[in-house]
Amino acid sequence: MHLHFMKRSVAMAVAIAMSGAAVAPAFAAEPAVKGPESVDDWWQAGQQFVADSKKVFPNARKAKNVILFVGDGMGISTVTAARILDGQMKGNTGEENRLFFENMPYLGLSKTYSWDQQTPDSAPTMTAMVTGYKAREGQLSVNQNTARGECDAAVIAANALPTILEQAAAAGKATGVVSTARITHATPAATYSHTSVRDWEHNGQVASACAGVANPVKDIARQLIELSPAVKNSLKVAMGGGREYFRSNTQFDPENTTRKGLRTDGRDLTAEWVNTRGAGSKFVFDKAGFDAANPANTNFLLGLFERSHMQYAADRDDTPAGEPSLTDMTEKSIAMLKKEKNGFFLHVEAGRIDHAHHAGNAKRALLDTIEFANAIKKAYEMTDPSETLIIVTADHSHVFTIAGYPHRGNDILGLSAEVPAVDGNAPSPTLASDGLPYTTLGYQNGPGAVSGARADLNSIDTAALDYMQQAVVPMGSETHAGEDVAIYASGPKAYLVRGSMEQNWIYHVMKDAFGF
Repeated sequence: MHLHFMKRSVAMAVAIAMSGAAVAPAFAAEPAVKGPESVDDWWQAGQQFVADSKKVFPNARKAKNVILFVGDGMGISTVTAARILDGQMKGNTGEENRLFFENMPYLGLSKTYSWDQQTPDSAPTMTAMVTGYKAREGQLSVNQNTARGECDAAVIAANALPTILEQAAAAGKATGVVSTARITHATPAATYSHTSVRDWEHNGQVASACAGVANPVKDIARQLIELSPAVKNSLKVAMGGGREYFRSNTQFDPENTTRKGLRTDGRDLTAEWVNTRGAGSKFVFDKAGFDAANPANTNFLLGLFERSHMQYAADRDDTPAGEPSLTDMTEKSIAMLKKEKNGFFLHVEAGRIDHAHHAGNAKRALLDTIEFANAIKKAYEMTDPSETLIIVTADHSHVFTIAGYPHRGNDILGLSAEVPAVDGNAPSPTLASDGLPYTTLGYQNGPGAVSGARADLNSIDTAALDYMQQAVVPMGSETHAGEDVAIYASGPKAYLVRGSMEQNWIYHVMKDAFGF
């Protein structure tokens, strides 16, 4: 068991004895052996699992803090493959590894369909998680009665669904939103905005779609800046990408003097963030500015580190001119939010897992998943597990598969090679009916599909960062998938996460944990 888990187990045991309350102990132990195991190791590992499980007691207290982690597109096959890759990068066979959040004591399955989609997009799925209601495709935190493309601000307001972030703000808690995607993208935007079209991220998009409407709904970037007084005072930190959606088309970008913003209303919303929030308000756009923002004297922090989405974890520039990691942003956000004595709500999205899958690029998707797990670990270490509910889940899955019969320890990014028929023989790549090998990882559809004969992968480095896995159905962008995704939870009321759940029930767990 990790040392910090052991220390927390002792601390929580003392808390139970003093308070009489049932408090969940730390996570179960990591696997004791990193393969290959002895015969007896299998038995001992099973006995240890049962012993650890008997130490888990439901924590029925209210949560002071709630952190909702969403791995965008992080289906179960993505978790499995990332687990193996992470283990293999550490020098192990990989299969016995666990990502940090896989040690959480409570687990459920989330049914991700939306009000009108069998296989959903990110807008209604995140709406479900933060409002408690299933919603329509492409719409953010408005109910299913909202017409597609509804422009009228009054109609949107009448159909708006209160979010868990807004309710936390009303209760006097600090709030924050972090993403590696644009901060105006569907998943983070669902926490603070209400609109009938997820793509209305800057005012020009609204103006084009809603010409002639007397009082059109505000664009998403503007909604982030012009929040209600309670939410405006509560939202201490918003970090991600999407800088060009906040800046005027007359302004040069601070990192690229040949490019300008997208707004056609002449407004610089980054300046408005600072000017309307008083002392201790900052806007930063690179790692140097991020590092200089001291949580002790920074009260409101807007970080927009790319014109559009942030870089993949594998491509990130860690120099002062670059950008922070998801773990960096999570750490700074919690340091700022912990200053609020009433507690906080924080949403953290690993948005680019989804984008790499759409590109048919498994390696980048898996490396972003590993970084996501690192951010969750940092959040757990920075908070008290007896008072902080942490939920880790995904909005939807992808048509991403783990196929063939590869031997244990086979490179998860490599060619599928079976256990040899004779002990002592070296495994060799398995051949398909066309006489060619195939990778363990693949996609049911996407840009990796080819017409005609498949490429001979013997001469291709399938572990290269830019390699695109082969797909069956040719499409310019790989699609989401409709199967359930996992929900992992620890902390107060985490025991409410169980079995097969409707995705919108995640909101109700968080609401109950807060005592709203």
